[in-house]
Amino acid sequence: MPKPSAKSASFINLLSAPIELAGDWGHMLPRSVELVVARMRLACLDGVRLVSDRQPTRVRVDEHSTGQPAIWLHPDASNMAWIIVDIGERDWSKLAYQFGHELGHVFANSWQADARPATPCQWLEEAMVEAFSLRGLGRLATDWKDNPPFAGDNAFGGAIAEYRQNIIGGYSALADSQSLTRDATAWFADHRREIEAPGLNPFAQAMSLTILAEYDRVPDCVEALGALNRWPRRSGIPLGEYLQRWQQSCAELKASRHLPLRLGELLGVRPRSK
Repeated sequence: MPKPSAKSASFINLLSAPIELAGDWGHMLPRSVELVVARMRLACLDGVRLVSDRQPTRVRVDEHSTGQPAIWLHPDASNMAWIIVDIGERDWSKLAYQFGHELGHVFANSWQADARPATPCQWLEEAMVEAFSLRGLGRLATDWKDNPPFAGDNAFGGAIAEYRQNIIGGYSALADSQSLTRDATAWFADHRREIEAPGLNPFAQAMSLTILAEYDRVPDCVEALGALNRWPRRSGIPLGEYLQRWQQSCAELKASRHLPLRLGELLGVRPRSK
């Protein structure tokens, strides 16, 4: 595993790194956008140990009018995590949700130039960061009701909660239709080829709810995302080896190993060495 660099060992981390805006935000006030993004970052990361030795020193949030949310893997060797979103005018729920998902990728060390996604294990990272965003949305909704970033806007916390629940409802229906809720091991064995397709596919969406439940059941396990992808080929290795390397990375960073162990158990995959 790589040793921490002087830059990554600085006091600036993913939670404290300055946030800057780029792109076309239309008539939205930059300060309002920054408030929503900062509050979602706090909702996602407050109380979570940041164990990674690859911490960005800046976070750029870039609004594009077309395309999918993404991490821009810019090859300039800077320590800036570059997040792309695509939202409507003042669509704060969608902004928080998209930002939270991409922040999850940054948290999982998928923000530097060499962090290109690869099969067969990218689906699992997608499921984990989707659950990370849904977890953050729930915390944001509660916080917004109690302490809104905009004066008198407490009721919008309910709109965030509804937005989140609509996503969860759709994923729950997928999980039921795929039989994930009955037997995760059989689900993975029966659908493995489809599950390991690139991106946040319907199987990864369904699995995100299982992972979300694990985040809620064992809150400390969230920190394990910071130990992901610290090895050659990242997600481009078989799942058993991926889980083994992840456990080793957790041990190096003194992070909880609960999540890789639990996922291996659920999916019926024994970690294996290279």
